Amino acid sequence: MKWAVVRFPGSLDDNDALYALRNVLGQDASLVWHKNESLGDVECIVLPGGFSYGDYLRCGAIARFSPVMKSVAKFAADGGLVLGI
Repeated sequence: MKWAVVRFPGSLDDNDALYALRNVLGQDASLVWHKNESLGDVECIVLPGGFSYGDYLRCGAIARFSPVMKSVAKFAADGGLVLGI
């Protein structure tokens, strides 16, 4: 299975998720920067926890405007697997 781990400014656990996917589960996984518009050819997406953009407003309030989120929303709407931490 091919995975994408989305990285936002201030997010935590993205490196841990990437490590677990690659080294523990033996999966093909890559980091996707929040400014990317494309997720690439993936079968599952991980949205790590933490404080995206510092969570000055509330969790994910600013992160939802990141270019990658349009692709994440479409991926999920089309039945893709999304894991939120």
